Amino acid sequence: MNSLFISGKKAIVSSDRILYTPSPFARSSLLYLQEIGSLQALKPHTSSRANLSSFLFFLVSDGAGVLDYNGKQYDLLSGDCVFIDCNKHYSHTTDSLLWSLRWCHFNGPTLPQIYQKYIERGGKPVFNPEDYTLKDLNSTLDNLYEFACSRDYIRDMKINTELNALVTLIMSESWHPEEVKDKTLKEGSINSVKNYLDQNYREEISLDALAEKFFINKYYMSRSFKEQIGMTINEYLNNVRVTKSKQMLRFTDKTIADIGECVGIEDPAYFSRMFKKIEGISPDQYRKQW
Repeated sequence: MNSLFISGKKAIVSSDRILYTPSPFARSSLLYLQEIGSLQALKPHTSSRANLSSFLFFLVSDGAGVLDYNGKQYDLLSGDCVFIDCNKHYSHTTDSLLWSLRWCHFNGPTLPQIYQKYIERGGKPVFNPEDYTLKDLNSTLDNLYEFACSRDYIRDMKINTELNALVTLIMSESWHPEEVKDKTLKEGSINSVKNYLDQNYREEISLDALAEKFFINKYYMSRSFKEQIGMTINEYLNNVRVTKSKQMLRFTDKTIADIGECVGIEDPAYFSRMFKKIEGISPDQYRKQW
């Protein structure tokens, strides 16, 4: 797998990479690998690309460099990680002979939406994770490399699993409440709101009442909740109610009207509409199917 990148007649990096070709099934249905590897700089150099249908994750194992992405420059040091959309122009430059990277290019039908969610949550092109997260990221890259080398007939499924783990680790780095300059709720406060909804879903809950209980402006609370949880407060509350109602539909003989009351919705028609909007079928159909 070892190779040298040549500029003129001089090697500029030593690299160990796998170019991977996923199956048609993987391309249409899974997160799939395109390339994975590592490199060590032999000379100062710049690498650049644009208009590439791919997403790139890399971590800096050693040395220092600069990332140029989307019109901005970011200093890179050992332990830093990069997650970018390669449709946009990017380059990374180093003058350090210690410069070493581990990377993977990957894509998938849902990855553009996942990346957009990463950006919406405040994710940055460059982040510096805690040591335990960096260890998990390295382990995931190890697994991806191993599966890409294997002849396992379900390797695309295993690669998909590892790429989902990678994306989950990356997404965990996307929320930065400590850098918000206004009164946006921090993660601990949002968890308090979420826990309150989990425990009091039977009650009539308004934004005004929540804001008063948690001493925060309701507009800041609503925005922060959606950024961190991925749905509005009302959507989350209705999801909790539907989950509780599904348990009763399956494991009790309560009427649908009674179940609606048990989860805080007294109007049976409204309960049925809300349930169908989330589950795609009516409460009665759900009970019969399950």
